[in-house]
Amino acid sequence: MELQALIFDVDGTLADTERDGHRLAFNAAFAEADLAWNWDPALYGELLAVTGGKERIRFFCESHAPDFLRQADVEARIRELHAVKTRHYGAICAQGIPLRPGVEALLREARAAGLRLAIATTTTAENISALLAPDLRALFETVGAGDTVPNKKPAPDIYLWVLAQLALPAAACLALEDSANGLKAALAAGLATVVTPTAYTRDHDFSGALALLPDLGRVSVPLLRHWHWVAYDSDKNL
Repeated sequence: MELQALIFDVDGTLADTERDGHRLAFNAAFAEADLAWNWDPALYGELLAVTGGKERIRFFCESHAPDFLRQADVEARIRELHAVKTRHYGAICAQGIPLRPGVEALLREARAAGLRLAIATTTTAENISALLAPDLRALFETVGAGDTVPNKKPAPDIYLWVLAQLALPAAACLALEDSANGLKAALAAGLATVVTPTAYTRDHDFSGALALLPDLGRVSVPLLRHWHWVAYDSDKNL
């Protein structure tokens, strides 16, 4: 089947946003709420095992601040913290978080070649708009983000939702990810997946990835079409 669409993760894939973007925004939100929490780079790397910002706050509290979870209004407090974090993240993005090498060129080449583009992520729609310039955001016809589905990666739900919006089978698409949870989600949805790890994810198990690359700097649409053929149409049947 011919390659018709590329489905991108956001954080870590389009841009390396975690250490000096989301982490700093979480810490700013905690400080604003007078919470004596600080997520240093090492701790944040551990917390990335859980996808979703609200889920990550809860995961942290289970081990480091259990009393916070005993509040009657804890779910509302977590939502409020996450909303403040999103505001701080937008301010950080306004100062500039660069896209990873090759990303912008590939997005523009893909659209010029007639490929459809979509996003499947656990971050919020607000975060996507903060990260991407309007002309780049407009390249994506479908965006699955935040709480679009109840179960976040490694569950395949967000990818299945995006495929339904595109009205395409998995065999007509390729996913692009940076983490083991993202890869598991894409594979569970039946998608062949190209992975570009970050410093936080380079030690993950990427078994089953179609290709494992340092970045998208040397990736072209003809190369993606070839990999797609290898995945779905050749006798190798990866």
